[in-house]
Amino acid sequence: MSIDTRKLQAYRASLLHFHADPAFSENAHAWHADGLLVVDADGRVAAAGEYAALAPTLAPGTPVHDWSGKIIVPGFIDTHLHFPQTDMIASPAPGLLPWLETYTFPTEGKFADPVHARAVAEFFLDELLRNGTTTAAVYCTVHKESVDAFFEASAARNLRMAAGKVLMDRHCPDFLRDSADMRDSEELIRRWHKRGRAMYAITPRFAPTSTEAQLAATGELARAWPDTYIQTHVSENKDECTWVGELFPQRRSYLQVYEHYGLMRPRALFGHCIWLDDADFALLADTGSAIAHCPTSNLFLGSGLFDMASADEAKALLSLGTDVGAGTSFSMLQTMNEAYKVARLKGSYLPALRMFYLATLGAARSMRLEGTIGNFAAGAEADFIVLDPQATPLLARRTAQSDTLEETLFALALLGDDRAIRATYAAGRLVHEREGMLA
Repeated sequence: MSIDTRKLQAYRASLLHFHADPAFSENAHAWHADGLLVVDADGRVAAAGEYAALAPTLAPGTPVHDWSGKIIVPGFIDTHLHFPQTDMIASPAPGLLPWLETYTFPTEGKFADPVHARAVAEFFLDELLRNGTTTAAVYCTVHKESVDAFFEASAARNLRMAAGKVLMDRHCPDFLRDSADMRDSEELIRRWHKRGRAMYAITPRFAPTSTEAQLAATGELARAWPDTYIQTHVSENKDECTWVGELFPQRRSYLQVYEHYGLMRPRALFGHCIWLDDADFALLADTGSAIAHCPTSNLFLGSGLFDMASADEAKALLSLGTDVGAGTSFSMLQTMNEAYKVARLKGSYLPALRMFYLATLGAARSMRLEGTIGNFAAGAEADFIVLDPQATPLLARRTAQSDTLEETLFALALLGDDRAIRATYAAGRLVHEREGMLA
């Protein structure tokens, strides 16, 4: 194997990444106990494999950053969260709808101020990187200023991020009420979509906050820009589902409302998906739409337990979302922790390898970004994180007893948090390093 050795950087550690879903393939992952990740000058993966095989191919003097004892994995991908809700995380409420009215809408009203929006965006992105998340599908607010602030802060860090202006024109406070006019959204698409690593997401909040006119206009916008994302919520809460049935009595299901308006297609991301039937799961799979499972949010609001077995039976695309601020952590490790427990309560078992797949390649597939991010295929963008199995005394003690990779990953998922993220790299560049120790 030959590697172009001009301006390479190499990283030595254990390496883990995926090329298939462990739920459906016996040989879904690549594991190199003593591995080497080689990154080129453009911030892309040049090679990934055994240290003993790759090290001799490097030119003399090539920097080799030694993370021995740590595990390098692709950067985590969070497919559903709200950056304007950062300041209201952990706000008490008896359920989804009163939580929106009491905390969410007043908090989001502040984002007409670009200074405030930029300050929150800066903190939010730093928090994601501290938790090892290098790509996310992000909800902004109805204000254009919130979208500009987010993408400006993301571009400064050279992150691959999807985001968009929230659309809602009914059942919300006047200070957040939008219209069926899509000109602001189209202007933002033209300004940001595919500029650098930015990707635009057309973002109707959820069906009850959009008139039929706005949903129709949103569908037209999605058809005009087929390579943008669509993101929204569906079937999160029983009261919400009842409300949708009253507002759209002509539709068989909540999900079918979105289908009717042309909002189900590849690159469409649906948050929650708790109260779905078999026909709904089949519809998601048939249209190439993806599920963002948000366990910490679903447990916090008492929304319900996601049925992963039914999603898998339908072969629907599946990934994980933190959903901050209804979610209770920016950490994808903590999100894996809760996803495992939700699966057990629903009678399923979620192995650690599958958890890490869902947070990396599974999410990349949901976002139609396989080959761009999500694993260490040659030519992929080198977004990766360094996991520390000795990050806390308890983790160190538990992982010292691990006999298998599955046990080590399970301990990281169940016991880990932001402290387990030793370093985060975006496009080959260090963007977060814990404890100030540069390797």
